[in-house]
Amino acid sequence: MFRRFGVSVGILLILLFTGTVGYMLLEGWTWLDALYMTIITFTTVGYNEIYPLSTAGRIFNIFLIVGGVAAMLYFMTALMSHIVEEEIFAAFVRRRRMGRTLASMRRHYLLCGFGRVGREVGRAFAAEGVDFIVVDADENSVAEAQELGYAYIQGNATEDNVLRAAGIEHARGLVAVTGNDSDNVYITLSARGLNDKLQVVARTSDIANEKKLRRAGADKVISPLEIGGRRIAISAVRPLAADFADSMLRGTHNESLRFAEITIDGSSALSGTAIDEVVRRSNVEVLGLRQADGEMVAAPGRQIALTPGDTIFVIGDAEAVEALGGAP
Repeated sequence: MFRRFGVSVGILLILLFTGTVGYMLLEGWTWLDALYMTIITFTTVGYNEIYPLSTAGRIFNIFLIVGGVAAMLYFMTALMSHIVEEEIFAAFVRRRRMGRTLASMRRHYLLCGFGRVGREVGRAFAAEGVDFIVVDADENSVAEAQELGYAYIQGNATEDNVLRAAGIEHARGLVAVTGNDSDNVYITLSARGLNDKLQVVARTSDIANEKKLRRAGADKVISPLEIGGRRIAISAVRPLAADFADSMLRGTHNESLRFAEITIDGSSALSGTAIDEVVRRSNVEVLGLRQADGEMVAAPGRQIALTPGDTIFVIGDAEAVEALGGAP
């Protein structure tokens, strides 16, 4: 495509030079007059001759018009072809690059729905350094995800083939946050059928649909309206506490701090270790404990020993948390 465009430019320049020199030799014009006449002849703009032409000049002009118009048409065709092919080639390269990115992802999250809530989830994922793929059928939403530098796939997340293309078999979790509760139910059903070990978090606009989403297989069901209402109430009653919690979560208070949950399995070095020892060795603070039987304990006693199946909720320096096993 570059060769064709280059040839058209070369032909045009040769004819432009020939026309200019021809008028200068045949008619005795200055180079500026000759160049001007050549250009208006090529472009067929319809101006009159700047000076009367001799017979030889008219014959030369006939050949120049035919050759110049043909060269201009060839140049414009090559230019448009170059632009179109360049765009197609760039799109092809983007698709190939994105395809390689999607194929290489492991232990990532699928973010299904990139509306107002989805954008906030994506921003939080990116801030935490979590690998994720945006899945949305809307072209504008996908374009926005691309502009932000997120991995993406355009398609309906309720369809199994789209979820497979996003690597759901190798994913760590899925977040269904479309604005339609029915779509979130279908996404959850499809996701659970394709990967029964997936951690699924679903959004609901109507808290009455929470049971349906849980029956569909959602591990967590979140209502932005309910959470927003609670946040407003807490801000009104305990504004400083709410502001402090927000600053921690957003990283504005201390960018090095990180919240994390760490699950203890049989091979974990933390198994059998008392919480006091974890705090002392790792320099993190244990805020809560979910025991293997599901019981939640806030501010657990330091003497409690961790057992397989327990999950601790910690806060501390990002490096310390990651060293403890709390990397996202």
